[in-house]
Amino acid sequence: MTRRHTEFVLVLGMLMACAPLAIDMYLPSIPTLERELSAGAGQAQFTLAAYFIGMAIGQAFYGPLADRFGRKPPLYAGMILFVLGSVACALAPTIESLVVARFVQALGGSAGMVIALAMVRDLFDPKTSARVFSQVVLVMGVAPVLAPLVGGYVLAAAGWRAIFWALAGFGLVCLASVALRLLETRPVGSGGPAGIGAALQTYFRLARDPRFVGYAFSGGLAAAGMFAYISGSPHVLIDLYGVPPQAYGWIFSANALGLIVASQFNRWLLARFTPDAVLARAFMMVAFSGVALVLLAKTNAAGLAGILVPLFFYVASLGFVNPNASAGALADQAERAGSASALLRTLQFGMATVAGALVGALHNASALPMAGVIAACGVDALVMHRRLIAVPRLATSGGGNDEIRAVRGNGAIDHRIAQEALTRGHAIIGVGRDPARSETRNHVPIDGRQRQH
Repeated sequence: MTRRHTEFVLVLGMLMACAPLAIDMYLPSIPTLERELSAGAGQAQFTLAAYFIGMAIGQAFYGPLADRFGRKPPLYAGMILFVLGSVACALAPTIESLVVARFVQALGGSAGMVIALAMVRDLFDPKTSARVFSQVVLVMGVAPVLAPLVGGYVLAAAGWRAIFWALAGFGLVCLASVALRLLETRPVGSGGPAGIGAALQTYFRLARDPRFVGYAFSGGLAAAGMFAYISGSPHVLIDLYGVPPQAYGWIFSANALGLIVASQFNRWLLARFTPDAVLARAFMMVAFSGVALVLLAKTNAAGLAGILVPLFFYVASLGFVNPNASAGALADQAERAGSASALLRTLQFGMATVAGALVGALHNASALPMAGVIAACGVDALVMHRRLIAVPRLATSGGGNDEIRAVRGNGAIDHRIAQEALTRGHAIIGVGRDPARSETRNHVPIDGRQRQH
């Protein structure tokens, strides 16, 4: 790994860490700020919901801007807005003003989430992108590991407002890093859509791409389960099970560490298996962990351990899901990587907002609302992946060992599998329906393109 590559990964990891830092660092303070701001029961949950909504809306705008004007100018604007929003949070006199400030903070922080994905796609092919995403997750993953720990101790030492002053300082560091260490990566001459109408047309075309939609929704549903955990775990662990805020930080960090370890193991797996093969098994793990969680929460058979163990495996599974689903969604979007990453993240945070809101709406004196939403997200993610993507497989045809049929479960040609077969000297056969056309065609992928033969 070269020094330039290391700097690139570090800066992107910092940019993507803005969101988990702003979410996770103040989680231990939710009961405290609710009391100090004289908020009603559960009102502090709106500060989380406002942040999720701000992330979803902000990302929808940054993608087209990054395609049109380059990657760095929107990053400057986003980081400045993140700093201003953090300062407003620190000075908020009421819960209502804190909700608004959190929305502004999210609008700024969302820039890094979108543009970091686009920059990776600018420079790397799909499989290498998945590996680089795993490296970025390693850097970004430090945030959810340390954030609740640091937040708990800052809360004890200086109060909840100091948490947001610290976030403002981190935003300034990110801004300086973008200016001094990050190069522009948008391909020369690849100006994106001009105007809202053109941007909406780009989003509409992406929404009609079945593979993009499949990766976006299956990955987004799995991630939404984690946001249900983020929304519900302070109440479940601190209020119901009596876990101290500092200990809550350690539990949260342990789960985040599991995600980091899984993301690095994912790099090893990608040297041996295709991203889709890894994804298929990761979604099974997500669904199983969610179902186990809701059953144990319902029976309370294992007490606190019955909550913590399946939560750990659910969150860790996302270390396999997130990089591979993101790489798959952006694989065929080179000319509109900014818009594609924006729509991808907007969908994911939109689903996260719904999941968090459901946990709040179903709030009662048990862990079942959180567990039920997590289980639903995990199972739905598995179903969505199998229906829209399916598991690619190599099936030897009747024509002999030198012929490989590269098909997905829906009968379409999987071009990444076909390309791997070509590199091993096999002939490619198989008939699939091109989703962009109505006729049935034979395909041989050569140099990343589809050609009829």
